[in-house]
Amino acid sequence: MNPDTRKKLMGVSTATLCTALFKRGLKNQFIQGVLPLNPGLPNMVGPAYTLRYMPAREDLNGIEVFKNRAHPQRVAVEECPEGAVLVIDSRKDARAASAGGILVARLMVRGCAGVVTDGGFRDSPDIAKYTMPAYHSRPSAPTNLTLHQAIAINEPIGCGDAPVFPGDVIVGDAEGVIVIPAHLADEIANEAVEMTVFEDFVQETVMAGRSVLGLYPPTDPDVAGLFAAWRTAKGR
Repeated sequence: MNPDTRKKLMGVSTATLCTALFKRGLKNQFIQGVLPLNPGLPNMVGPAYTLRYMPAREDLNGIEVFKNRAHPQRVAVEECPEGAVLVIDSRKDARAASAGGILVARLMVRGCAGVVTDGGFRDSPDIAKYTMPAYHSRPSAPTNLTLHQAIAINEPIGCGDAPVFPGDVIVGDAEGVIVIPAHLADEIANEAVEMTVFEDFVQETVMAGRSVLGLYPPTDPDVAGLFAAWRTAKGR
């Protein structure tokens, strides 16, 4: 993805991005029900590389399948590109893990930007200490083979009710994860930076005692001048 776009998205919130996408009629891009295991990290930003699970069929999903080097879960972990985010469709089912600490560690040391599942991770206390962002719905100790059969890599999926196409730009912060359609990423990033500057001005002004009425949105005639002066003073 565009390095400048990545840099801009590192400094904006998923809330701001939700609003920017809503203006374009996109209402369902926030991945529902996932939270960061390590919320103190910087934003997670990268193009989506996807893995899809289906309900496991017991005669095809025994422990021996992991001996197969072509097993889709293992292949996804080894082939997710540097700088990308592995997004896992676990059908919002956290009764069994989507992956565990070893596989997430492999993604981290390979330089991936993060991992997201709408299910759960096992070894979650270990993953919470990693320097790569990871998002899930809740901890889950049982192996993925219990309920999930890895079936497809890098095709369109649903994750937490959000549509995810390979190459879409994934952004995560302490609040959650949003999916930006790839063709909109550059313009959304530019708009979100400008929105963030104005929202920071509004926040500071509200904290100083001013009402939000006429300020947010800026319908009072003095707001434009106040904002311009604030922006000059702040160097933004």
